Amino acid sequence: MSTVHSIARLTSGGLPAMAAALCLSTAVLLTAGCAVGPAYKRPEVKINNNWSQQHDERIATETAPDITWWKAFNDPALDRLVDLAHRQNLSLQVAGLRIMESRARLGYAVGQQYPQFQAAVGDLSAVGLSKKAANSAGADHSYVNLQSGFDAIWEIDFWKKYAKGVSAEEAGYFGSVADYDNALVSIIAEVARNYSVIRTFEVLIAQAESNVQVQEEGLRIADARFRHGATSELDVAQSKTLLESTRTTIPQLQIGLVQAKNALCVLLGETPGCADTLLEGPKEIPAPPALVSVSVPAEMLRRRADIRSAELAAMAQCDRIGIAKADFYPRFSLFGSVGSQVSSHGNPDSNLGDFLSPDSLFFSIGPRLLWPLFNYGRIKNNVRIEDARFQQLLVSYQDTVLRAEQEVEDGMTGFLRSQEAVVFAQNAADSAQRSVDLAFIQYREGAVDFQRVLDAQRSLLQEQNSLANTRSAVATNLIALYKALGGGWEIRQGQPTVDDANQNEMEERTDWGDYFSKPPDRHTPDDSQTDPR
Repeated sequence: MSTVHSIARLTSGGLPAMAAALCLSTAVLLTAGCAVGPAYKRPEVKINNNWSQQHDERIATETAPDITWWKAFNDPALDRLVDLAHRQNLSLQVAGLRIMESRARLGYAVGQQYPQFQAAVGDLSAVGLSKKAANSAGADHSYVNLQSGFDAIWEIDFWKKYAKGVSAEEAGYFGSVADYDNALVSIIAEVARNYSVIRTFEVLIAQAESNVQVQEEGLRIADARFRHGATSELDVAQSKTLLESTRTTIPQLQIGLVQAKNALCVLLGETPGCADTLLEGPKEIPAPPALVSVSVPAEMLRRRADIRSAELAAMAQCDRIGIAKADFYPRFSLFGSVGSQVSSHGNPDSNLGDFLSPDSLFFSIGPRLLWPLFNYGRIKNNVRIEDARFQQLLVSYQDTVLRAEQEVEDGMTGFLRSQEAVVFAQNAADSAQRSVDLAFIQYREGAVDFQRVLDAQRSLLQEQNSLANTRSAVATNLIALYKALGGGWEIRQGQPTVDDANQNEMEERTDWGDYFSKPPDRHTPDDSQTDPR
């Protein structure tokens, strides 16, 4: 007996028989479902087994990098700034809110696996028919129709399209968490870098002011010798030129200092001018630790949030190929409608009272097939679009890994070589200071002309500035190295990513359930080559 005839016989038995047919159809569709589209496979990436500087005694590959790496500088002011940025940075708050958006998207995708349309319907209408219409002789031309009921449509996930939608949104959710972690790492590094820049400007200003005092003394000596006829006015003029030139650098350095402080205030989520009270402490460039732990490149892959985000984006896009391919195949749906309907003819109250009687009950229920046979070209090109996007993300993931290793190598090399440069810069600054002292003594005694003093003073300021900038380079390269290693995001674990003020404002508008109460998870793809979900 054919399926159509079987269903027809069941329908003759009324609602119980139709329910049985519906259950049978549902069971067949659910058990026969199969997924379409590719399975995710992690692309191969080129990465070294160890760092090029692994044998340097200042680098430790046996231990993992410190989670709170900024504390290695042993600077309480920097610790305060990082903590404040974690709690108040506005860009980080936006990243946290995107996690909430992704969680809601995931919840929406999960809901799509169940009946996609459910609605209680009601209709009260007055109907007036044309008396000139065909076949209307003897019919009531005016009556009232009352109908209410419940409609539902459920597209069975035969090709796992909706399941892949959930999988894609799940990857998107974990990707948003990775983006938050990456933003946190970048903000911490930027706070530390700005702090180092501020301290460098303060040192440069202090050095310029100190050299102004030295050059003022030189001008006093030159002027005294000129007034006593021991030298010409040229010495005075040259001394004053150097002094005013040095004074000119101070306002320029102060401009850079104020701008760096303003940038720091923005990172802290504060208005410009807030930094002065937060920068209490010695005005010294942050000093690096004697030993820096970097672990190995493979550990860097697991720590870096941007690498995690890049792979999760590729995983989500892989699922979207399957969603697009599902459009090639027929869609199987179950539909149903049940309710009560009456119409009044002549007397408006004649039949409305029967609305709740069993005889007013109606229903319709059954399977439905939808197959867009003539959309093949559009569907195929849509699959091609999703596949091209997937391949882009795979290559982007490989590029992210390579750039991450480059950043670590660059930061490590810059840190180590800058430390070596500091030794030479310190020797040069010490020699320049000794040259100034000797030049003054010899000038007072008339053994050398004033040009020797000017050269020594000019060289002193140059070498001192070079030393300060080299020390700053050590700090900034170490910060870049720590950032490249991907540490720092761990401080948000166990804490909400949306602050109380934003939570309260959102909950006044919308019911967010327990979304804010549970901190976001962190998904790390395992070392296998297949999708771990």
